[in-house]
Amino acid sequence: MSGMGPAPKPNARRRNATVAMTELPAAGRAGEAPMWPLLPDIALQAQRDSAQRNADELELSLAEPNLKGRARTAAQRKADAARETAAILTAQLGAQEQVEAELWKGLWVLPQAVEWERAGWTREVAQYVRWKARAEQGDLDAAKEARQLGDRLGLTPLALLRLRWRVASDEDERAVRPRRRPASGGRRPDDPRAALHVVE
Repeated sequence: MSGMGPAPKPNARRRNATVAMTELPAAGRAGEAPMWPLLPDIALQAQRDSAQRNADELELSLAEPNLKGRARTAAQRKADAARETAAILTAQLGAQEQVEAELWKGLWVLPQAVEWERAGWTREVAQYVRWKARAEQGDLDAAKEARQLGDRLGLTPLALLRLRWRVASDEDERAVRPRRRPASGGRRPDDPRAALHVVE
């Protein structure tokens, strides 16, 4: 017929063709978490060490025999403040290491961890953990970094959609799981002959 236009090309790509979703197992990733790849938080350790040295020097200055009256009181306050700062940073380092260990272990059982492992994103996940641990201690800049890295790792529903990842439902996994035949004839379930049946 004349008014229908040219026939479509058989190998032409559709403009609105959708990219296939990657299915992630609902049960998550099996196995132990990878080894932690990052060094300790060197910046925080340096701050703690500096505060400790400052406190030690101020404590030594208090032993000066000429230090009396208001000058001694002021030096004592500085020494106390330096000690407190060092103690806070020590506690912060301990808390950060604990949070990092818990987050690291918890993240590697998620469905997304299957793709992280396949892509070799171990260090990226570790960087997210470090920023997230700092964020949980009140660091707003760290919270922003953690949010951005979390998006790249697919840790929110919108991020999953952008990455074209989809967590399979339990029904999906049951549909692809092979069904085992019931054992017959009094044989053990692991006996390979249990799957045999008589053909009439």
